[in-house]
Amino acid sequence: MDLSPTKPYLIRAFYEWILDNDLTPHVMVDAEIEGVQVPAEFISDGQIVLNVSSSAVKSLELGNEWIYFNARFGGRPQDIYVPIVAVKAIYAQENGKGMVFADEDNVPPPSSPPPTDEPKPTKKPTLRVVK
Repeated sequence: MDLSPTKPYLIRAFYEWILDNDLTPHVMVDAEIEGVQVPAEFISDGQIVLNVSSSAVKSLELGNEWIYFNARFGGRPQDIYVPIVAVKAIYAQENGKGMVFADEDNVPPPSSPPPTDEPKPTKKPTLRVVK
């Protein structure tokens, strides 16, 4: 029996839990996964942490294959696309409570990533403790 992956459901559940507790949701993204569209100048060690609170983003969609939203980076609005497979963690900024996903929690990359004009970073991802 083919079951749908649990990762997108867990991301949505933790997102709601963080908001319900008046905290600020952040997602840690592996910026080197194919299809990730984030501002390259904000990538550090192959990763980027994104504030996905309703006050920081517009048109947030937490789908089963993609996270999409529009946000300002350096005063410039940008569309952000993150395949669910690239999400490494979701947590509350204020206390670090949330969930880190193991590699086996990853779902296969979506069949057709949105087009990107930005070059992909070439660094390998590393893990770091987020507090």
